[in-house]
Amino acid sequence: MTTPLYLKVSALMFMEYAVWAAWMPVLAARLLGPLQMSGKQTGWIYATLPLASIFSLLFAGMLADKYLDPRWILAFCHAAGVVLLFMAARITKFKPLFLVMLAYSMLYGATLPLVNLVMFRHLKEINTDAGYIFIWAPVAWALIGYALSGWRNLRKAEGDGSDCLKLAGGLSVIMTLVCLIQPETTPLSQEGIPMFKAFNMLMDPHYAVFFIASMAVAGTMQFYFLGTGQFFTSIGGSGKNVSAIMGIAQAAQSLATLFLLGLFYKGALGPKWTITLGAVCWFLLYGVYWMKLPKNVIAVSQVLHGLAYVFFMIAGQMHANDVAPQGLGGSAQSLIFWSTNGLGLFLGTQLAGFVMDRSCVAGKFNWSKVFLVPLLITLAGALALAVAF
Repeated sequence: MTTPLYLKVSALMFMEYAVWAAWMPVLAARLLGPLQMSGKQTGWIYATLPLASIFSLLFAGMLADKYLDPRWILAFCHAAGVVLLFMAARITKFKPLFLVMLAYSMLYGATLPLVNLVMFRHLKEINTDAGYIFIWAPVAWALIGYALSGWRNLRKAEGDGSDCLKLAGGLSVIMTLVCLIQPETTPLSQEGIPMFKAFNMLMDPHYAVFFIASMAVAGTMQFYFLGTGQFFTSIGGSGKNVSAIMGIAQAAQSLATLFLLGLFYKGALGPKWTITLGAVCWFLLYGVYWMKLPKNVIAVSQVLHGLAYVFFMIAGQMHANDVAPQGLGGSAQSLIFWSTNGLGLFLGTQLAGFVMDRSCVAGKFNWSKVFLVPLLITLAGALALAVAF
Protein backbone atom coordinates (compact mmCIF):
# COMPACT_ATOMS: atom_id res chain seq x y z
CA MET A 1 0.00 0.00 0.00
CA THR A 2 1.25 3.49 -0.88
CA THR A 3 0.58 5.09 2.51
CA PRO A 4 0.77 8.86 1.73
CA LEU A 5 -1.57 8.50 -1.26
CA TYR A 6 -3.90 6.25 0.72
CA LEU A 7 -4.11 8.82 3.52
CA LYS A 8 -4.90 11.65 1.09
CA VAL A 9 -7.70 9.81 -0.69
CA SER A 10 -9.05 8.41 2.59
CA ALA A 11 -9.17 11.91 4.06
CA LEU A 12 -11.12 13.02 1.00
CA MET A 13 -13.68 10.25 1.50
CA PHE A 14 -13.88 10.92 5.26
CA MET A 15 -14.45 14.67 4.99
CA GLU A 16 -16.94 14.38 2.11
CA TYR A 17 -19.28 12.33 4.28
CA ALA A 18 -18.48 14.18 7.50
CA VAL A 19 -19.92 17.35 5.97
CA TRP A 20 -23.07 15.52 4.88
CA ALA A 21 -23.44 13.67 8.19
CA ALA A 22 -23.41 16.91 10.17
CA TRP A 23 -26.82 18.05 8.89
CA MET A 24 -28.59 15.34 6.89
CA PRO A 25 -29.84 13.03 9.69
CA VAL A 26 -30.98 15.76 12.11
CA LEU A 27 -32.02 18.83 10.12
CA ALA A 28 -35.58 17.46 9.81
CA ALA A 29 -35.95 17.68 13.59
CA ARG A 30 -35.14 21.42 13.40
CA LEU A 31 -37.57 21.95 10.54
CA LEU A 32 -40.47 19.99 12.02
CA GLY A 33 -39.76 21.15 15.59
CA PRO A 34 -38.45 24.67 16.35
CA LEU A 35 -39.23 26.07 12.88
CA GLN A 36 -42.71 24.45 12.80
CA MET A 37 -42.56 23.56 9.11
CA SER A 38 -44.99 21.05 7.62
CA GLY A 39 -44.05 17.61 6.40
CA LYS A 40 -44.39 18.87 2.83
CA GLN A 41 -42.09 21.84 3.47
CA THR A 42 -39.58 19.59 5.21
CA GLY A 43 -39.76 17.27 2.22
CA TRP A 44 -38.95 20.17 -0.12
CA ILE A 45 -35.93 21.21 1.98
CA TYR A 46 -34.68 17.63 1.86
CA ALA A 47 -35.47 17.55 -1.84
CA THR A 48 -32.92 20.28 -2.54
CA LEU A 49 -29.98 17.85 -2.71
CA PRO A 50 -31.60 15.32 -5.05
CA LEU A 51 -33.28 18.07 -7.08
CA ALA A 52 -30.02 19.97 -7.53
CA SER A 53 -28.16 16.73 -8.18
CA ILE A 54 -30.41 15.93 -11.13
CA PHE A 55 -28.75 18.84 -12.91
CA SER A 56 -25.30 19.24 -11.33
CA LEU A 57 -24.43 15.54 -11.57
CA LEU A 58 -24.86 15.58 -15.33
CA PHE A 59 -22.15 18.23 -15.63
CA ALA A 60 -19.79 17.16 -12.85
CA GLY A 61 -18.73 13.86 -14.39
CA MET A 62 -18.42 15.36 -17.86
CA LEU A 63 -16.16 18.18 -16.62
CA ALA A 64 -13.92 15.72 -14.76
CA ASP A 65 -13.74 13.23 -17.65
CA LYS A 66 -12.99 15.79 -20.34
CA TYR A 67 -11.84 19.19 -19.06
CA LEU A 68 -10.77 19.65 -15.40
CA ASP A 69 -8.88 17.80 -12.71
CA PRO A 70 -11.65 16.90 -10.21
CA ARG A 71 -9.69 18.26 -7.23
CA TRP A 72 -10.23 21.83 -8.47
CA ILE A 73 -13.96 21.25 -8.92
CA LEU A 74 -14.16 19.72 -5.44
CA ALA A 75 -12.27 22.58 -3.79
CA PHE A 76 -14.40 25.27 -5.44
CA CYS A 77 -17.71 23.59 -4.56
CA HIS A 78 -16.84 23.07 -0.89
CA ALA A 79 -15.35 26.55 -0.44
CA ALA A 80 -18.53 28.16 -1.76
CA GLY A 81 -20.55 25.75 0.37
CA VAL A 82 -19.05 27.18 3.56
CA VAL A 83 -20.77 30.52 2.99
CA LEU A 84 -24.11 28.98 2.09
CA LEU A 85 -24.22 26.65 5.11
CA PHE A 86 -23.64 29.48 7.58
CA MET A 87 -26.33 31.49 5.81
CA ALA A 88 -28.74 28.56 6.12
CA ALA A 89 -28.09 28.32 9.87
CA ARG A 90 -29.47 31.85 10.34
CA ILE A 91 -32.63 31.45 8.22
CA THR A 92 -35.93 30.46 9.85
CA LYS A 93 -38.41 30.88 6.97
CA PHE A 94 -39.20 28.21 4.41
CA LYS A 95 -38.73 30.02 1.08
CA PRO A 96 -35.31 31.63 1.73
CA LEU A 97 -34.05 28.45 3.39
CA PHE A 98 -35.18 26.39 0.41
CA LEU A 99 -33.33 28.66 -2.02
CA VAL A 100 -30.11 28.71 0.00
CA MET A 101 -30.14 24.94 0.49
CA LEU A 102 -30.85 24.48 -3.22
CA ALA A 103 -27.81 26.60 -4.11
CA TYR A 104 -25.69 24.66 -1.63
CA SER A 105 -26.95 21.34 -2.93
CA MET A 106 -26.05 22.26 -6.51
CA LEU A 107 -22.45 22.47 -5.33
CA TYR A 108 -22.35 19.56 -2.90
CA GLY A 109 -24.24 17.18 -5.19
CA ALA A 110 -21.61 17.67 -7.89
CA THR A 111 -18.85 16.52 -5.52
CA LEU A 112 -20.20 13.07 -4.61
CA PRO A 113 -19.27 11.18 -7.83
CA LEU A 114 -15.97 13.07 -8.11
CA VAL A 115 -14.74 11.71 -4.79
CA ASN A 116 -15.41 8.20 -6.12
CA LEU A 117 -13.69 9.07 -9.39
CA VAL A 118 -10.50 10.15 -7.60
CA MET A 119 -10.57 6.97 -5.53
CA PHE A 120 -11.18 4.53 -8.40
CA ARG A 121 -8.59 6.21 -10.64
CA HIS A 122 -5.84 5.84 -8.03
CA LEU A 123 -6.70 2.40 -6.57
CA LYS A 124 -3.92 0.66 -8.49
CA GLU A 125 -1.34 3.21 -7.35
CA ILE A 126 -2.50 2.87 -3.75
CA ASN A 127 -2.50 -0.92 -4.13
CA THR A 128 -5.55 -1.55 -1.95
CA ASP A 129 -9.17 -2.62 -2.19
CA ALA A 130 -11.92 0.00 -2.55
CA GLY A 131 -13.47 -1.13 0.73
CA TYR A 132 -10.47 0.16 2.67
CA ILE A 133 -11.23 3.66 1.40
CA PHE A 134 -15.03 3.45 1.35
CA ILE A 135 -14.90 2.55 5.05
CA TRP A 136 -14.04 6.15 5.93
CA ALA A 137 -17.49 7.31 4.78
CA PRO A 138 -19.46 5.47 7.51
CA VAL A 139 -16.70 6.14 10.05
CA ALA A 140 -17.10 9.85 9.37
CA TRP A 141 -20.90 9.62 9.51
CA ALA A 142 -20.81 7.78 12.86
CA LEU A 143 -18.18 9.99 14.48
CA ILE A 144 -19.94 13.20 13.48
CA GLY A 145 -23.26 11.82 14.70
CA TYR A 146 -21.83 10.93 18.10
CA ALA A 147 -19.94 14.22 18.32
CA LEU A 148 -23.11 16.23 17.68
CA SER A 149 -25.10 14.17 20.19
CA GLY A 150 -22.29 14.55 22.72
CA TRP A 151 -22.22 18.31 22.23
CA ARG A 152 -25.98 18.57 22.68
CA ASN A 153 -25.93 16.43 25.82
CA LEU A 154 -23.07 18.50 27.21
CA ARG A 155 -25.18 21.63 26.71
CA LYS A 156 -28.20 19.69 28.09
CA ALA A 157 -30.27 21.02 25.20
CA GLU A 158 -30.78 20.75 21.45
CA GLY A 159 -31.13 24.53 21.07
CA ASP A 160 -32.82 25.50 17.84
CA GLY A 161 -31.07 22.76 15.88
CA SER A 162 -29.00 25.16 13.77
CA ASP A 163 -25.76 23.78 15.23
CA CYS A 164 -25.86 20.97 12.64
CA LEU A 165 -25.54 23.48 9.77
CA LYS A 166 -22.78 25.43 11.52
CA LEU A 167 -20.88 22.19 12.10
CA ALA A 168 -21.23 21.31 8.41
CA GLY A 169 -19.87 24.74 7.48
CA GLY A 170 -16.83 24.33 9.70
CA LEU A 171 -16.11 20.88 8.32
CA SER A 172 -16.40 22.25 4.77
CA VAL A 173 -13.47 24.58 5.47
CA ILE A 174 -11.33 21.54 6.29
CA MET A 175 -12.68 19.67 3.28
CA THR A 176 -11.61 22.49 0.95
CA LEU A 177 -8.01 22.13 2.14
CA VAL A 178 -8.15 18.35 1.80
CA CYS A 179 -9.31 18.70 -1.83
CA LEU A 180 -6.29 20.83 -2.68
CA ILE A 181 -3.78 18.17 -1.59
CA GLN A 182 -5.28 15.37 -3.72
CA PRO A 183 -3.19 13.65 -6.42
CA GLU A 184 -3.45 14.86 -10.00
CA THR A 185 -6.30 13.14 -11.83
CA THR A 186 -5.96 13.93 -15.54
CA PRO A 187 -9.12 13.86 -17.71
CA LEU A 188 -9.07 10.84 -20.06
CA SER A 189 -12.03 11.33 -22.42
CA GLN A 190 -11.01 13.14 -25.60
CA GLU A 191 -13.89 12.72 -28.09
CA GLY A 192 -17.63 13.34 -27.93
CA ILE A 193 -19.72 14.14 -24.87
CA PRO A 194 -18.87 11.71 -22.03
CA MET A 195 -22.28 11.83 -20.37
CA PHE A 196 -24.07 10.90 -23.60
CA LYS A 197 -21.74 7.91 -23.89
CA ALA A 198 -22.49 6.93 -20.30
CA PHE A 199 -26.24 6.96 -20.99
CA ASN A 200 -25.60 4.36 -23.71
CA MET A 201 -24.89 1.92 -20.86
CA LEU A 202 -28.66 1.79 -20.37
CA MET A 203 -28.99 -0.01 -23.70
CA ASP A 204 -27.90 -3.13 -21.81
CA PRO A 205 -31.21 -4.46 -20.37
CA HIS A 206 -29.49 -5.92 -17.28
CA TYR A 207 -27.91 -2.57 -16.47
CA ALA A 208 -31.24 -0.84 -17.13
CA VAL A 209 -32.94 -3.07 -14.52
CA PHE A 210 -30.15 -2.28 -12.06
CA PHE A 211 -30.45 1.44 -12.84
CA ILE A 212 -34.24 1.62 -12.37
CA ALA A 213 -34.24 -0.55 -9.24
CA SER A 214 -31.48 1.63 -7.80
CA MET A 215 -33.62 4.71 -8.37
CA ALA A 216 -36.69 3.22 -6.67
CA VAL A 217 -35.01 1.59 -3.69
CA ALA A 218 -32.62 4.46 -2.95
CA GLY A 219 -35.57 6.87 -2.98
CA THR A 220 -37.01 5.17 0.11
CA MET A 221 -34.07 6.47 2.16
CA GLN A 222 -35.96 9.75 2.45
CA PHE A 223 -38.59 7.97 4.56
CA TYR A 224 -35.72 6.92 6.81
CA PHE A 225 -34.11 10.36 7.04
CA LEU A 226 -37.33 12.37 7.33
CA GLY A 227 -39.13 9.97 9.60
CA THR A 228 -36.67 8.30 11.97
CA GLY A 229 -36.07 11.27 14.28
CA GLN A 230 -39.74 12.07 14.82
CA PHE A 231 -40.68 8.39 14.91
CA PHE A 232 -38.10 7.62 17.59
CA THR A 233 -39.22 10.48 19.84
CA SER A 234 -42.89 9.52 19.34
CA ILE A 235 -42.25 6.09 20.88
CA GLY A 236 -40.48 7.57 23.92
CA GLY A 237 -36.91 8.09 22.74
CA SER A 238 -34.92 11.23 23.55
CA GLY A 239 -34.48 13.76 20.76
CA LYS A 240 -30.98 14.53 22.03
CA ASN A 241 -29.94 10.96 21.24
CA VAL A 242 -31.39 10.65 17.74
CA SER A 243 -28.08 11.43 16.05
CA ALA A 244 -26.26 8.83 18.15
CA ILE A 245 -28.97 6.20 17.59
CA MET A 246 -28.82 6.70 13.84
CA GLY A 247 -25.04 6.53 14.13
CA ILE A 248 -25.41 2.83 14.93
CA ALA A 249 -26.11 2.36 11.24
CA GLN A 250 -22.75 3.87 10.35
CA ALA A 251 -20.94 1.68 12.88
CA ALA A 252 -22.49 -1.37 11.19
CA GLN A 253 -21.71 0.09 7.78
CA SER A 254 -18.05 0.48 8.74
CA LEU A 255 -17.71 -3.15 9.79
CA ALA A 256 -19.63 -4.44 6.78
CA THR A 257 -17.52 -2.34 4.40
CA LEU A 258 -14.30 -3.63 5.89
CA PHE A 259 -15.15 -7.29 6.39
CA LEU A 260 -18.10 -8.23 4.17
CA LEU A 261 -18.24 -6.01 1.08
CA GLY A 262 -15.25 -7.51 -0.71
CA LEU A 263 -16.10 -11.03 0.47
CA PHE A 264 -19.66 -10.81 -0.89
CA TYR A 265 -19.14 -8.63 -3.98
CA LYS A 266 -16.06 -10.41 -5.34
CA GLY A 267 -16.75 -13.91 -4.07
CA ALA A 268 -19.60 -15.45 -2.14
CA LEU A 269 -22.52 -13.59 -3.74
CA GLY A 270 -21.24 -11.55 -6.68
CA PRO A 271 -22.61 -8.12 -7.69
CA LYS A 272 -26.19 -9.26 -8.36
CA TRP A 273 -26.93 -10.93 -5.04
CA THR A 274 -24.90 -8.45 -2.99
CA ILE A 275 -26.99 -5.57 -4.35
CA THR A 276 -30.21 -7.58 -3.94
CA LEU A 277 -29.27 -8.32 -0.32
CA GLY A 278 -28.94 -4.58 0.25
CA ALA A 279 -32.53 -4.02 -0.91
CA VAL A 280 -33.71 -6.84 1.37
CA CYS A 281 -32.01 -5.20 4.38
CA TRP A 282 -34.00 -2.00 3.81
CA PHE A 283 -37.18 -4.09 3.43
CA LEU A 284 -36.53 -5.64 6.85
CA LEU A 285 -35.78 -2.24 8.44
CA TYR A 286 -39.05 -0.75 7.23
CA GLY A 287 -40.81 -3.88 8.43
CA VAL A 288 -39.52 -3.21 11.96
CA TYR A 289 -40.66 0.41 11.73
CA TRP A 290 -44.04 -0.61 10.29
CA MET A 291 -44.70 -2.93 13.24
CA LYS A 292 -43.76 -0.10 15.68
CA LEU A 293 -41.58 -2.36 17.81
CA PRO A 294 -40.08 -1.03 21.10
CA LYS A 295 -37.50 1.77 20.95
CA ASN A 296 -34.63 -0.58 21.89
CA VAL A 297 -35.48 -2.76 18.90
CA ILE A 298 -35.71 0.33 16.69
CA ALA A 299 -32.25 1.35 17.88
CA VAL A 300 -30.76 -2.07 17.08
CA SER A 301 -32.52 -2.16 13.71
CA GLN A 302 -30.33 0.76 12.58
CA VAL A 303 -27.79 -1.96 11.76
CA LEU A 304 -30.00 -2.91 8.81
CA HIS A 305 -29.69 0.57 7.31
CA GLY A 306 -25.91 0.34 7.56
CA LEU A 307 -25.84 -3.06 5.86
CA ALA A 308 -28.28 -1.88 3.17
CA TYR A 309 -26.14 1.14 2.35
CA VAL A 310 -23.02 -0.99 1.93
CA PHE A 311 -24.54 -3.80 -0.10
CA PHE A 312 -26.87 -1.65 -2.20
CA MET A 313 -25.37 1.82 -2.60
CA ILE A 314 -21.63 1.19 -2.38
CA ALA A 315 -21.77 -2.14 -4.22
CA GLY A 316 -23.87 -0.39 -6.87
CA GLN A 317 -21.21 2.31 -7.31
CA MET A 318 -18.56 -0.39 -7.62
CA HIS A 319 -20.63 -2.19 -10.26
CA ALA A 320 -21.05 1.05 -12.23
CA ASN A 321 -17.28 1.53 -12.19
CA ASP A 322 -16.64 -2.07 -13.23
CA VAL A 323 -18.81 -1.87 -16.34
CA ALA A 324 -17.93 1.74 -17.35
CA PRO A 325 -16.09 2.14 -20.69
CA GLN A 326 -12.52 3.47 -20.57
CA GLY A 327 -12.38 7.21 -19.91
CA LEU A 328 -15.98 7.44 -18.68
CA GLY A 329 -15.40 6.75 -14.99
CA GLY A 330 -16.59 10.17 -13.87
CA SER A 331 -19.66 10.12 -16.09
CA ALA A 332 -20.56 6.56 -15.06
CA GLN A 333 -20.34 7.54 -11.38
CA SER A 334 -22.39 10.67 -12.07
CA LEU A 335 -25.02 8.56 -13.82
CA ILE A 336 -25.49 6.11 -10.94
CA PHE A 337 -25.52 8.98 -8.43
CA TRP A 338 -28.06 10.70 -10.71
CA SER A 339 -30.26 7.60 -10.43
CA THR A 340 -29.93 7.22 -6.65
CA ASN A 341 -28.99 10.52 -5.01
CA GLY A 342 -30.57 12.63 -7.76
CA LEU A 343 -33.85 11.56 -9.34
CA GLY A 344 -34.42 8.67 -6.91
CA LEU A 345 -34.09 10.75 -3.75
CA PHE A 346 -36.05 13.64 -5.26
CA LEU A 347 -39.03 11.42 -6.06
CA GLY A 348 -38.60 9.71 -2.70
CA THR A 349 -38.64 13.05 -0.90
CA GLN A 350 -41.83 14.14 -2.60
CA LEU A 351 -43.46 10.80 -1.86
CA ALA A 352 -42.31 10.82 1.77
CA GLY A 353 -43.55 14.37 2.35
CA PHE A 354 -46.91 13.56 0.76
CA VAL A 355 -47.36 10.33 2.73
CA MET A 356 -46.32 11.97 6.02
CA ASP A 357 -48.81 14.82 5.54
CA ARG A 358 -51.60 12.38 4.63
CA SER A 359 -50.77 10.25 7.68
CA CYS A 360 -50.73 13.12 10.19
CA VAL A 361 -53.79 13.98 12.28
CA ALA A 362 -53.70 16.70 14.94
CA GLY A 363 -49.91 16.74 14.81
CA LYS A 364 -49.55 12.98 15.32
CA PHE A 365 -48.27 10.61 12.64
CA ASN A 366 -49.69 7.17 11.88
CA TRP A 367 -46.25 5.62 11.46
CA SER A 368 -47.53 2.24 10.27
CA LYS A 369 -49.12 3.93 7.26
CA VAL A 370 -45.99 6.00 6.64
CA PHE A 371 -43.57 3.08 6.60
CA LEU A 372 -45.81 0.69 4.69
CA VAL A 373 -44.95 2.62 1.50
CA PRO A 374 -41.13 2.12 1.57
CA LEU A 375 -41.74 -1.44 2.78
CA LEU A 376 -43.59 -2.28 -0.45
CA ILE A 377 -41.18 -0.36 -2.70
CA THR A 378 -38.09 -2.12 -1.35
CA LEU A 379 -39.83 -5.49 -1.68
CA ALA A 380 -40.59 -4.76 -5.34
CA GLY A 381 -37.02 -3.58 -5.96
CA ALA A 382 -35.51 -6.70 -4.37
CA LEU A 383 -37.76 -8.97 -6.46
CA ALA A 384 -36.88 -7.11 -9.69
CA LEU A 385 -33.16 -7.46 -8.98
CA ALA A 386 -33.49 -11.13 -8.08
CA VAL A 387 -35.42 -11.95 -11.26
CA ALA A 388 -34.05 -9.67 -13.97
CA PHE A 389 -30.67 -8.17 -12.99
